[in-house]
Amino acid sequence: MSGIACHIANCKAREDGHGTNEQAVKYLKQDYEVIKKRCLESGSLFSDDTFPARPESLGFNELGPSSAKTRRVKWMRPKELCSNPQFILGGATRTDICQGALGDCWLLAAIASLTLQEEILARVVPSGQSFKEDYAGIFHFQFWQYGEWVDVVIDDRLPTRDGKLLFVHSAEGSEFWSALLEKAYAKVNGCYEALSGGSTTEGFEDFTGGIAEMYELKKAPQTLFKIIQKALKSGSLLGCSIDITSAYDSEAVTSEKLVKGHAYSMTGAEEVIYKGQTERLVRIRNPWGQVEWTGAWSDNSGEWDCISPDEKLKLDNKAEDGEFWMSYKDFVSRYSKLEICNLTPDTLSSDDVHKWSLSQFEGQWRVGSTAGGCRNNAATFCSNPQFAIKLLEVDDDPHDNEVGCTFMVGLMQKNCRKDMRLGRDLNTIGFAVYAVPDEYKGRSNIRLGPDVLLRQRAVGMSDTFINLRELCTRFTLPPGEYVIIPSTFEPHKVGNFVMRVFSEKQAEARWVSARLGFTVLEPEVDEKGIDPHFRKLFVQISGSDSEVSVFELVTVLNKVIAQRSDVKTDGFSVETCRHIVSLLDKDGTGKLGMVEFKILWTKIEGYLNIYRNKDTDRSGTMSSHEMRVAIQEAGFTLNNVLLQSVVARYSEADLTIDFDNFVGCLVRLETMFRLFKSLDTEESGSVEFTLLAWMNITMM
Repeated sequence: MSGIACHIANCKAREDGHGTNEQAVKYLKQDYEVIKKRCLESGSLFSDDTFPARPESLGFNELGPSSAKTRRVKWMRPKELCSNPQFILGGATRTDICQGALGDCWLLAAIASLTLQEEILARVVPSGQSFKEDYAGIFHFQFWQYGEWVDVVIDDRLPTRDGKLLFVHSAEGSEFWSALLEKAYAKVNGCYEALSGGSTTEGFEDFTGGIAEMYELKKAPQTLFKIIQKALKSGSLLGCSIDITSAYDSEAVTSEKLVKGHAYSMTGAEEVIYKGQTERLVRIRNPWGQVEWTGAWSDNSGEWDCISPDEKLKLDNKAEDGEFWMSYKDFVSRYSKLEICNLTPDTLSSDDVHKWSLSQFEGQWRVGSTAGGCRNNAATFCSNPQFAIKLLEVDDDPHDNEVGCTFMVGLMQKNCRKDMRLGRDLNTIGFAVYAVPDEYKGRSNIRLGPDVLLRQRAVGMSDTFINLRELCTRFTLPPGEYVIIPSTFEPHKVGNFVMRVFSEKQAEARWVSARLGFTVLEPEVDEKGIDPHFRKLFVQISGSDSEVSVFELVTVLNKVIAQRSDVKTDGFSVETCRHIVSLLDKDGTGKLGMVEFKILWTKIEGYLNIYRNKDTDRSGTMSSHEMRVAIQEAGFTLNNVLLQSVVARYSEADLTIDFDNFVGCLVRLETMFRLFKSLDTEESGSVEFTLLAWMNITMM
């Protein structure tokens, strides 16, 4: 299926509800129920060829086929590892997640937080799976991936060494849900090694579809402890970590047994009465299942003897299980950052818990059409995708007395981990927010051009341009209309992205996409008014039949254009000239009469003027970004999807468009617009085709 056809099909599927948690997309088109039934009927255990029990599923570098870390690895099913394997034993708990020989503590911290919310866990780990009833060696899990939920099928062959699981495992050796979930997540990201290193918020978002915020604890707001409590009560997932200053610090253990560069999850926040004063405590979990804080309020510290037995029982401090309490003051001074993933998502800056309003968009940066780079690149910045948001209502309970409309913008790059094995780096991304000028307010499908974007300052920007999977920034702005422009830092960087806008109150958000149209006027030519010099030229070209054929047109256009030094061309092709004749041939002869040829001559003179005027660097060619402006001046209004198609179809390898391709593009556009208009007699914006009619049109 072509790229455009795929895009249309995907949009239609989403409109029908596909990609929700209830109608998850079947990853790699594998249907869990169908495969399981087939295995049960055949009496065989499922073996997943799309994620085989082979070295390539482990990794590509440190876990590659020749790595010492993968020696003696054997893929085994749980029934080969113990006599009575269990999928989930006594409910999913945080002790089910112990880290193995893989640097995915960020993921395990997210899974540990997930176990605190049974309802959320059930969305990721579908019920009814076991090693007993209808066991067929097949399991499935659901993850949120770049705007949609996907159902991922796996077999239960797990990497082991010396009869023990190589990666995540349960403290209870016969429980396997966490190891299987890790395998499914490795599959959707390409391999196990792709999970090495990351941010807990990435796991949070992929398990919930929520949006994450990050707090630098050196700049922690005074209300942060209250925010933490509220987040935990509303089911949000929280992670924290200690920054490292060098590679040698990675997973280095401090004298107080805190691990640097390691992802912890936060699982509790309580206040107790300690020596007559209120003491604020937070509960932290190390996904290793061991190595705990040894300072104040650690498992065996004396502080516990100075609170009431009831409070002590409620806080349930245990010994060496990877989970520990510490004072909030110590937490802020020891840890570097706190990450919160809002599930519904909830507003964390207000006492009232309510859902945010959500708008979600998928977009692309494509070289030559929509990869404009940041505002430093004045020539191309305005070609980036644009999204409009209309803020209508101010917040009910302003945070820090800042009256306005609160919204968050999350910009996420797609397929980051999958691309690791290909050696691709993340793009450096960011976004800017511009106020819509008064003269544009209330109008739909109006793109902001250089007159606004290059002459006015942005009213908001992402905190930085950075090479992360996702960038999220919170804004509070007055009611009004705004445009958000996501971009890479440098121009001409290819990428796919998802942009989400969460607003505290209801807001209207949409793509800014030009309404397709054309205002090309047909030159008025009266045969009697054609001057004698042109008549003589036509007779010389057309020959005895007084009509110009496609092949004669190729000859004359190339002869004329070869005399010009201000435009570059490889010469007009037969295909381009066929399109020209198809546009102008009114009587169906497949040739051009004198009037038709005069109309063509007038058009080409107009095309040449536009081409030379928009060739700002006088190179004789037109850049793909100059082409966007030239197309508009020629009378056509196209959206980004069509502009991408134009660049792909008519540009050279260096993304320049020479004159013959420029003419061919404009002629083709006019032909298609006029054809559609002739068929859309009721001006409804849609027409129906029989297959034969459709094929005839596309073969023109």
